[in-house]
Amino acid sequence: MVGVEVKGARNIWSIDDSLEELALLAVTAGAEVVGALVQRLQRPTPTYYLGKGKLEELAALREEVGYDVVLFDDELSPTQQRNLERALEVKIIDRTALILDIFAKRARTHEGRLQVELAQHEYLLPRLVGQWSHLERLGGGIGTRGPGESQLETDRRIIRQKIHRLQREIEGVRKHRALYRRQRNLQGIPLVSLIGYTNSGKSTLLNSLSNADVFVEDKLFATLDPTTRRLNIPGKNEVLITDTVGFIQKLPHTVIAAFRATLEELEEAALLLHVIDITHRNAVEQSVTVEKILTELGLGEKPRIAVLNKIDLLAPSEEVIGELSSAIKDQEAVLISAAKGWGLSGLLERIAEKLLRSGAHNTGYVM
Repeated sequence: MVGVEVKGARNIWSIDDSLEELALLAVTAGAEVVGALVQRLQRPTPTYYLGKGKLEELAALREEVGYDVVLFDDELSPTQQRNLERALEVKIIDRTALILDIFAKRARTHEGRLQVELAQHEYLLPRLVGQWSHLERLGGGIGTRGPGESQLETDRRIIRQKIHRLQREIEGVRKHRALYRRQRNLQGIPLVSLIGYTNSGKSTLLNSLSNADVFVEDKLFATLDPTTRRLNIPGKNEVLITDTVGFIQKLPHTVIAAFRATLEELEEAALLLHVIDITHRNAVEQSVTVEKILTELGLGEKPRIAVLNKIDLLAPSEEVIGELSSAIKDQEAVLISAAKGWGLSGLLERIAEKLLRSGAHNTGYVM
């Protein structure tokens, strides 16, 4: 694994913590991590991302640890990726490609597969030229460059056609979701959405609250496809509660764009439950990352409750609570253990109170 820390850059994540997360992503994807390399630069180099000295050090490490893939903690440009593969003669995977690989593995529904496939094709399109680098080893002359360029243009055309087809299919999904939302609004049932950093316990909470049977695993992005269930809250009221894809730092823009149909559910939600793993040493950084993504999605002012999860594993200190209070902008907070069921009745009461104050009860609630 390789990470570059840009000097002077404002980043709430340390390079070591970011690489540790990259290692967890690698394990989730089925890789074995054999080492890590860090370089601190004013800015990544446009040719190799790394400086030449660090590139030579990385090449020398191959003899020592015997790696056959190198993972980079940022998205590489097509040129950087191509140059690195030539220099190191191994497969180069950046953070975006790794996340997309995990998404492809986790997507189970037709909608999820469509969204992942679209993101993969949009990532691949500018990198197609690398697929034909083997032609350069044939040398110059007649019969080498022309066929390669012709095949490259053919592949680009095929990829663009697939992207357009996937976009049309996903647009159909969006229209279907919009119709479903209109029907739901006519019924007057508010929507509550679970959001949070990946592996914060959202699916466990959904299972505990609604007796759902969502797959749960202690890995990043264990579940990808959204799940919606009906939930009774105090006052004999009924709401819909939905689990959404987990967030992560450096979430690729291709993923956000491809999952627009799913993320639109957040726009319709009357209330967001921001689930936070308080046992994680980067709980504050994770919370800030989620808040930042919500702001980028135009959801920064959406009503929400901070759900501080996993208190069965660690009782949060006042210092941690104070830091989280600042990170989540002084939102209402509820302490729970989704796995043990602790604090869930209090959470349901908070949900009912929050919806009542926000006026969601005027949409057809049975009071």
